Amino acid sequence: MKIVTRLVCLIVLSISANFAIAGSSKIGILVFDGFLTSDVTAPIEVFGAAIKKSWFASYEVVVISATKNKTVVSEEGLKVIADRTIYDNLELDVLLVPSAYDMDDFISNKNLISFIKKQGASASWMASNCSGAFLLGEAGILDGKKATTWAGGEKDLAKSYPKIKVQYDQNVVVGNKVITSNGGPVSYQAAFELLTRLSSEKFSKEISESIQFNRLERAFKP
Repeated sequence: MKIVTRLVCLIVLSISANFAIAGSSKIGILVFDGFLTSDVTAPIEVFGAAIKKSWFASYEVVVISATKNKTVVSEEGLKVIADRTIYDNLELDVLLVPSAYDMDDFISNKNLISFIKKQGASASWMASNCSGAFLLGEAGILDGKKATTWAGGEKDLAKSYPKIKVQYDQNVVVGNKVITSNGGPVSYQAAFELLTRLSSEKFSKEISESIQFNRLERAFKP
């Protein structure tokens, strides 16, 4: 009888675990050929460390290709194999959009913009690093909201999308369910801002310490 009871318990635990995975909240990180590496690797490192903690285990990180080809190469030569593509049926809790030096092809990509619009209608948070803000702008996600882009690109963002309340000379801007940043190394700062809002400041600091980002923060304090 004890053996049977234990087997039943193990089966129940196994089913519960599978349901937990199936029902997890997804943090989607978009990639495309020519993306700037740190725009993507920074949030992957931050959220990848967080999902190993019990307090964030209900989340998973999903890398999403902007084309049907899952193999994508960054501007700096990093090859990434995405988990999914924008043509898959995805419901994301968070979508993070990176940048490239030349964004024209992506901004004019109707399928990509449609995907961003669709996710923006239901996601809890939308985010961009560097010129990824132009993709959110094209999708109308930033209309009426505060946002930024790469340092020095603010005027271009304001000219292209007059409905955005563009903020100047700010590393990270947190708006209404939207986080935008200058990108590059600042992508780490933006990822921690987002993690704070998905969990808490305490837990965000825990991850900052675990990957030793807090040492970098201290190094720049006067």
